[in-house]
Amino acid sequence: MNFQNAEFELAAGTAEQLPKAGLPEIVFSGRSNVGKSSLLNKLVNRKALARTSATPGKTATINFYKLTNCRFVDLPGYGYARVAKGEKERWGKLVNGYFAQDRPIALVLQLVDMRHKPTADDVQMLDFLSASGLPFAAVCTKCDKLNQTETKAQTELMHGIFDEFDVKFFPFSSTKGLGVEEVRALITNALEI
Repeated sequence: MNFQNAEFELAAGTAEQLPKAGLPEIVFSGRSNVGKSSLLNKLVNRKALARTSATPGKTATINFYKLTNCRFVDLPGYGYARVAKGEKERWGKLVNGYFAQDRPIALVLQLVDMRHKPTADDVQMLDFLSASGLPFAAVCTKCDKLNQTETKAQTELMHGIFDEFDVKFFPFSSTKGLGVEEVRALITNALEI
């Protein structure tokens, strides 16, 4: 699969703005500031296809990126406390509207920060994905920020959590490139099923 030819397709702020289902979709989900944009950019080997922000909660739309044989779907980040209640509700409706449609979802990549125990929102999303029957895997971002001892401890913690959901997890670093080929292979395999 050629990851290089990704292009921004559209941003949907309401469920009515979602594009018609067509190509298989690879969905990127995670809390605000977990590194979804950095992961997307690293996968397609571009610096700014997906905009990164120092301000959590900035992405309030579902962003679609078109590749030759699939779409990447970047969901808005959840769990950022400083976003107004009305805005959180709109995001919730938008994301629920996306999953309620009959979308050709080939894989959901659930991102969690490797440095921390998954949040209650992360676990709620894992519960949802597990109950939905959608194919999904976990990507543990920012693993380059841990030393060797911390990495060992966090890897054991993540095994304990993700084994409960019977889901594989992949350590990832957008700065060091760790896990890029594994996640690309995961996506490629999901599209071939």
